[in-house]
Amino acid sequence: MANSAQSRKRARQAEKRRQLNTGQRATFRTFIKKVIAAIETGDKEQAQTAYKTAVSVIDKTVTKGHIHKNKAARHKSRLNARVQAM
Repeated sequence: MANSAQSRKRARQAEKRRQLNTGQRATFRTFIKKVIAAIETGDKEQAQTAYKTAVSVIDKTVTKGHIHKNKAARHKSRLNARVQAM
């Protein structure tokens, strides 16, 4: 385990960051699921509003460095295609 004061502090910081990152990833996945659920119900208005909020959350996760920008673009493109196909 951590022996020096510096390594103990780094372990504390790493744990705090791990928990924050896990929460951000969970939020990212939740908002994608909300869009998919709205698409499956068949309500286009609800799907479009869910998509707009999901895009905001996806962009925030990219800004914070949790996912790559190309992954974000791929998710947004696929979700948008499904909403437009309704």
